[in-house]
Amino acid sequence: MAQPLPKRMPSYKSRTLALFGLLSFQTFCAFFLLADAVADLFGFETLVGGIGHHYLEFAVVVALVLGIGFTAGQIRKVLHKNRSMETTLRAATGAFSQLMEDQFDAWSLTPSERDVALLAIKGLSIAEIAAVRRTKEGTIKAQCNATYRKAGVTGRLQLMSFFIEELMGEGLPDPGSTGPEPAPYTNERE
Repeated sequence: MAQPLPKRMPSYKSRTLALFGLLSFQTFCAFFLLADAVADLFGFETLVGGIGHHYLEFAVVVALVLGIGFTAGQIRKVLHKNRSMETTLRAATGAFSQLMEDQFDAWSLTPSERDVALLAIKGLSIAEIAAVRRTKEGTIKAQCNATYRKAGVTGRLQLMSFFIEELMGEGLPDPGSTGPEPAPYTNERE
């Protein structure tokens, strides 16, 4: 079942545009301060002098400091989100490994069949599995066929599909079944 999107979540595109806008403004401020410093260095400060000039310099410095603060906050958010995603990925990886081990137990796979099934799920060819396991391709083919028979699938793709469906939380309906129709997608923001 699809979860509705939060109502006030800024889009990736708008956040990206805002960050590039801030970067552009900070670049303008940096060039302004650089040009002002060069003018001061070569004695041109009298051309743009006056009290208004000092207010402009102060405003540019304040804008840069605020930009630094905002950028630091965004970096902190990105690092926090990255740590959270890594933790979730580690948990999901562990859960997937446990799911496969439990299913291999249910199918009563031998240790060799488990290894071959895992390598097949990872996408290795018969020849590659034989090279990794240092055995003949005929042995790997026999172990694959035994695994597929015990799992009740016809080949590698169905074996991989079995675990993908498990990860998604529900299997696909049989083509001949007349189960409930999936709910149409609705966007609550419309």
